[in-house]
Amino acid sequence: MSKSLKYSVLFVFLMVLFLLDLYIGSVEVPINEITSGLFTGKIDNHIWDMILFKFRLPKAIVAVFAGIGLSIAGLQMQTVFRNPLAGPYVLGISSGAGLGVAILLLGFASFIPMAFFSNWLLVFAAWLGAALVLFLILFISIRVKDIMTILILGIMFGAVSSAIISIMEFFTTEALLKKYVIWTMGSLINVSESQLFIMFISISIGVAISIFSVKRLNVLLTGEQYAYTLGINVKKARYLIFISTSILAGTVTAFCGPIGFIGIVVPHISRMFFNTADHRHLIFVSALIGAIVMLISDIISQLPGSDSVLPINSVTSLIGIPIIIWIIIKRYKFSSTM
Repeated sequence: MSKSLKYSVLFVFLMVLFLLDLYIGSVEVPINEITSGLFTGKIDNHIWDMILFKFRLPKAIVAVFAGIGLSIAGLQMQTVFRNPLAGPYVLGISSGAGLGVAILLLGFASFIPMAFFSNWLLVFAAWLGAALVLFLILFISIRVKDIMTILILGIMFGAVSSAIISIMEFFTTEALLKKYVIWTMGSLINVSESQLFIMFISISIGVAISIFSVKRLNVLLTGEQYAYTLGINVKKARYLIFISTSILAGTVTAFCGPIGFIGIVVPHISRMFFNTADHRHLIFVSALIGAIVMLISDIISQLPGSDSVLPINSVTSLIGIPIIIWIIIKRYKFSSTM
């Protein structure tokens, strides 16, 4: 199968899942009404119109953005650290973003007016938290060359962030604690139109930096020493990639909560599906497959035929963990035969 055909298959699959995500829910909206409504921008039935355009369509778009952001962030981390288990969730980046949000929601929300800047404040807080963990890892990686050690330290940074959040939860008010606990469960449905616009801008910036860094990502696969011989400024490359990852992972975490395992799993699926390590393809393939996996997770979370909705983080964990176990077993079998 040619690469162009593979792109076409992924795009068609994405469109089908997008429509399916709009169709599935506690209230049945006919698929012909959905498709005509998407083209005309309106459905005659007022209830169906509100369900589609106020709830399901924004949720499906958020799922696509979240899948794109987390997948590209995970791809970049696996490339920089040359470790198949590196990703925003495992390296503590999502926990760092969560710490930034916790400081804002649990520490300052009670006395700082955020009526106008609340959306941007939430994103900036998540960016700063994610960037703090990332640059701590970067600082250590300059001195510690063992990749597994860096990975363990990333997990420890995530644990420290979680510990600080737990202390803040102990001292906060019941109302703020409830708000934060609901946020930690992960959700695609609580993103407003203004937040969706901010999410679009932020994810676009992060993806643009990733595309700009394609050559650097490809060279980093060969090792830092070889990158230096090619005239690549490794430190600048890392800064750019870490800024992109902070924006992508931080934005998704800010609006959707900590969504795990997408950033680890999707890059592996992308490499296997396209059989390439070239980031000129992997960035776009990871974006498509990430959006597909998030839409599948959202469809499963709706519990078709039921009025209940599962936390999206639980669904992505159930999907991602078996794949990660399979990756570890596969690598172990490969290394044992060498």
